[in-house]
This record gives sequence, C-alpha cells and structure tokens, in this order.
Amino acid sequence: MNIFILGGDGFCGWPTTLHLSKLGYNVHILDNLSRRKIDTELGVSSLTPIASIEQRVEAWNQISGANIIFHQIDLATEYERLLGLLLTHKPGAIVHFAEQRAAPYSMKNSATKRYTIFNNTNVTHNVLCAMVESKLEPHLVHLGTMGVYGYSSTGLTLPEGYLHAELKNIHGEISDCEILYPTSPGSIYHMTKCLDQEMFKFYAKNDHLRITDLHQGIVWGTMTDEVMLDERLINRFDYDGDYGTVLNRFLSQAAIGYPLTVHGTGGQTRAFIHIRDTVRCIALAIKNPPNKGERVKIFNQQTEIYSVIELAELVAELTGSEIQYIENPRYEAKENSLKADNENFLYHLKLEPTLLGDKLIQEIYECSVKYKDRIDPKHILCQSIWNEERKQVIEKGLRE
Repeated sequence: MNIFILGGDGFCGWPTTLHLSKLGYNVHILDNLSRRKIDTELGVSSLTPIASIEQRVEAWNQISGANIIFHQIDLATEYERLLGLLLTHKPGAIVHFAEQRAAPYSMKNSATKRYTIFNNTNVTHNVLCAMVESKLEPHLVHLGTMGVYGYSSTGLTLPEGYLHAELKNIHGEISDCEILYPTSPGSIYHMTKCLDQEMFKFYAKNDHLRITDLHQGIVWGTMTDEVMLDERLINRFDYDGDYGTVLNRFLSQAAIGYPLTVHGTGGQTRAFIHIRDTVRCIALAIKNPPNKGERVKIFNQQTEIYSVIELAELVAELTGSEIQYIENPRYEAKENSLKADNENFLYHLKLEPTLLGDKLIQEIYECSVKYKDRIDPKHILCQSIWNEERKQVIEKGLRE
C-alpha cells in the first residue's frame, strides 16, 4: 500500500517514515522543509546534526532496499499539485504531520501567529478537499494534541475525544448523547488543532471520509530503532525554548551544566509519550481505520502523566543538576491535575508502552553530552511571551 506522510522530514514525521517503510509500506514524503527554514530564521539548529532530506532518503533506501520518494511541496498553497499526487500514486493512507507544531513559536509575535494559522488550517483543509475531489477514499491519520482539552483541573478523566452527556430537551425529557469534549486551547498552535477537529467532524459527516485523530501527549526521546541504524538517519533533537520538549530540554541543559529551568511552580501536569511509541501508534492507527460513514476515531496517544517539577527532580537526581525556577512566559494555571483515558491503544490495540525510566533518560542524556558543543546557551530560555500581562510580570522580575 502506498502511504503519504505529510511533514515526513520533521521530528515525528521522519522516524514514522522509516518505521512504516520497514513495515513494508511504499512511503512518499510530502514536505516543504519549513522546519529547517524556521531553524535558520531562529538562528538555532538541532542538537543532533541532521542530514539533508536527500541524504536521509538515499541512506535509508540503500540500507533497507526500500524506495522512499520525497516530494517537495507546500501543502498550504499548492492544492492542484497535491491533488495530482493523490491521483497519480493513490495512497491507501495519509499521515498528517504537516503543521507548525510548537506552541511557543506560535505565540512569538504576530508573524508567527499568522503563519501558524495560515499553514496549519490551510494544509488540513486542502488535504480534506483533495480527498473528496480525488474520490480515492484514503484513510487520514492526523497527529493532534492533548492540548485541545485544555489544562484546567476539572476532576474529570479526559475521554478519548467524546464526552457522554445528558441533555434536557424542550419537553423536560433527558436524552443521552456523546459530544466532542469542549476545547480549551492554550496557544495559537493548540487552537489550530481545535479547528482541525471541527473540520474532521464536518468532512466525516458530510463526505464520509475515514479519519483518525490522535491527541498526542508531549514527546520525549529522539531515537527509534530505525534512526539508530546509520548516522545519516539520525532524528532531530530540539533543545531550544521554542521547540524543545520539556524532558529533552532538561537533559540538554544538564549536559552543559546549565540549571534546569522550571516555569513558575512546575506544577503544570502533562501527558507524555516516547517517540518510539509515537511511530508504533501511527502504525496501529493505520491498521485499524474507521469504516466509511463512521464518526472520526479519536485516540489519546499518551502513556504517562507527570508534572514538570517531577521531571526536573528526576533529571536533577540523575545528573546532579540544579533546578532554577523562573517566571512562566505562558498564560496558564500555576498547577493542574490531569487524568486521561488511553484504553484504545493500551487495551484494544495492545500497545506495549515505553515508560520513563533511568536507562532511557540516560540514553537521551548521553546523546546530549555527545553533541553538547552544538548547544547555544542563548537559545535555551523561551523567548515567546503569551500576552502583555505575562510580559509585565517577567520584566518586573528582571528589574528586581
């Protein structure tokens, strides 16, 4: 089966590309290489030295005997070309990673806010329109985020997309129904994922598209079995304040003796998943599509829940690092509780999760130490501030 991986050059997209190719799928990468361009814009680079997309593809094809094909295309603007690729290669599945993925970058300034909205919503809608127009009926697997639910302490276990509700009709009678869990985005990036969810709902209902939306937790780790086969296949490792995910960021800070920077109290609780499980979940989702006419399948793609301070204390204990509390640039609750259902992957699809442990943390730390000379300390702290209120608080703290 042919598979399109949109954004297949990125942090999650590249290891997924290799994993699906290893499983025997004929993989096509569709990417405009925007993530590399953003590195240039920000003046920062991956902690790991990543090869060009052409070198990556050539290396994998040599090692595996596969034939990954790369198409450089801007999916937000080149609709007719996207449609042509669909009609030519007739993919049975489309994996959608082609969105600007960093909340801090999406909140940096008006230009990054507008870019995130323009790119993310246009890519998603172009893909949906092309699926309808092509009449090919591929299964769309989209990488969403747990952030669509928001991070308030409701005391509820977050469902997998749909919330059971009892509603009173005009006659005073109670009706049972399921509704999409009310969204509560915490950034422009998260808002685009909420918009995606509404577009998926419409196109599944109106055009009977088969869609799976994966609400993923924060990814930690950087290596999978496939990317470790050759230096040219190595995955990117973001450590900076815009793109670095929290555990990876802490471990790179520890590698250069920089204090572990915890925003606010560190009481922000989040869901997490290892990159190895990300690629496995994508493969499982592809193998278990919804039937035509069914509502969107929504899975919570996460395996563990931790607070930021719990992670910082774990890294500090293993590496001897100090913890430094700094003003939180984000506009969010100081602390929150979080519990989420993830039965679809763990129990129904039999995912064997990769859990946080000393051995894997040490693996990431050793990678950070190996490439520590590539770390630029001036990019460690988050430079994006959510709103004027947070800006004033941070500036006051600096003056004092």
